[in-house]
Amino acid sequence: MASLSGLASALESYRGRDRLIRTLGYCCQLVGGVLVEQCPAKSDMGTRLLALSAQLSRCRTVLRLFDDLAMFAYTKQYGLGTEEEDLFVRWVSVLGNLADQLYYPCEHVAWAADAKILRVDAAHWWALSTAFWGLSLLLGIARWPPRSKQRTLEAQIRLETLTVLSNLADLANAVHWLPPGVLWAGCFPPWLVGLLGTVSSLLSVYQAVRARDNQADAASS
Repeated sequence: MASLSGLASALESYRGRDRLIRTLGYCCQLVGGVLVEQCPAKSDMGTRLLALSAQLSRCRTVLRLFDDLAMFAYTKQYGLGTEEEDLFVRWVSVLGNLADQLYYPCEHVAWAADAKILRVDAAHWWALSTAFWGLSLLLGIARWPPRSKQRTLEAQIRLETLTVLSNLADLANAVHWLPPGVLWAGCFPPWLVGLLGTVSSLLSVYQAVRARDNQADAASS
């Protein structure tokens, strides 16, 4: 009952709902890709799961149309990171925020082009948004390992390690979605994209659950 309540509570928030949609979408892509590639008798079910995965991905894209303001507020609050004691982490974080901020409008234009709202080259804008996403992930990875004394707590190191692993899985997919000719772009089969996305999503869910539990422990103490 407590687990059901926790799930319902998570789904009431935008971030919680997005994590569930993301995890479900990548799981469908993983299972669908395996069925299509390895089980010809069940390829029809695999194709349906891949179609469901694509629709869930489009759902998340539409929901992100409203993320710009929240990202701008966070970027403005962080500013030039004057409160960050480590200079390297400070500027990497500033550049990461800039990449995140630029990612959203590029994705919006790509979505609008796909929906025939704007007459521009959708592939160009998808590539640009993916490049900004990949850059943001790369900068997030560059912040590891923790350098400041404040971050040497074991729990914090474990949390940041999980974040890096999640970012690495997403970065592998981000490169796959870049235009052909860039490293391993276009080389992953659907099941591998689904596997990497599922790993990243489950790590994100685990971190969210841990953060919620820590918050509850702090409130009760």
